[in-house]
Amino acid sequence: MPDPSFTSASTAAPQQFEPRWDWGTTRRILLVRLRSIGDAVLTTPTITALRRFLPDAQIDILLEDWVAPVLEGFPGLDNIITFSPGNIFGRFKTIRKLRRNNYDVIYNLHGGTTSTFLTWLAGAKHKVGFGHYRYGFLYDHLSIPALDFWQSADLHSAEQQLALIGWTGVPVSDRPRTSLTVSAAADKTIAEKLKNAGVTEGAPLALFHPAAAFSSKQWAAEKFVRVAEYLSAKGFALVAVAAADEESVLRALREAANAGISTFSDLSLPEITALAARSSLFVGNDSGIAHIAAAVDTKCVVIFGSSNIVHWRPYTGAPNEVVSAEGKIENVTVEAVIAAIEKILNA
Repeated sequence: MPDPSFTSASTAAPQQFEPRWDWGTTRRILLVRLRSIGDAVLTTPTITALRRFLPDAQIDILLEDWVAPVLEGFPGLDNIITFSPGNIFGRFKTIRKLRRNNYDVIYNLHGGTTSTFLTWLAGAKHKVGFGHYRYGFLYDHLSIPALDFWQSADLHSAEQQLALIGWTGVPVSDRPRTSLTVSAAADKTIAEKLKNAGVTEGAPLALFHPAAAFSSKQWAAEKFVRVAEYLSAKGFALVAVAAADEESVLRALREAANAGISTFSDLSLPEITALAARSSLFVGNDSGIAHIAAAVDTKCVVIFGSSNIVHWRPYTGAPNEVVSAEGKIENVTVEAVIAAIEKILNA
């Protein structure tokens, strides 16, 4: 059955904490968030909260290089610093750059071994992480658990990150939602690509993302086809996206559908953001692309398999539905997804 539209897992007010240092002397802040597209998108509530609290501070973020374009142009950031996981020389270059920036505060929103050592080597006066992080002795401040901060048994990933800055005195009680900036250049190229693909101009656009990182998170292509045909009959133009190495999933859609589906496997992350912003509806697997769509306030239906729904569902104020079946994505029915679509289209 579809889950209800997003409401925070935590309804109680968070505890109030005094500042851990003098914020009046804080000029440069770094956020460290390695790994995936979705992880990067889910940092935007934290960036928003920091920016409104410190409108004149320099706020930078460290991301893996392949993910970094998703936050290009985000108004809360001054600089995006990139990290190449497989490049040992690139690591030293990144560390030198971080040290030259003389950060006052570094928040490690990730907690992995690599991000911990990057945080430590950057040399800020205030290095902040959660108490459960490994190598906790490398931090200057270790936060209480996010569950204790929010006084809740269940939390979204975005709320977990907000708790880390909230513990140091940054106001976060309103839980800002995810957001992304649409690049004018990317929007222009997407408009051209849609035109060249013959996408009907003026028709509402349904964006599909049928791929996933793991088979346990990937709904069957033939089921996506049936949903696409349903939306085509309702007057939607159909577009599907995937990565270049996932082209076979897109090909399966094109070959099986009785409705025309325009597919793209070569879009940049800013182009995917622009495409999502142009779309009236997103239907796809639990993935970073789903978080992009949610962050530009597109109505979303997200199909979940084995992932924790509370922790990873869309973090948006736009109408959205999650469809799952006891953690087994193969048990999710076409009828359940169509019911979720109808619910948000009528919202």
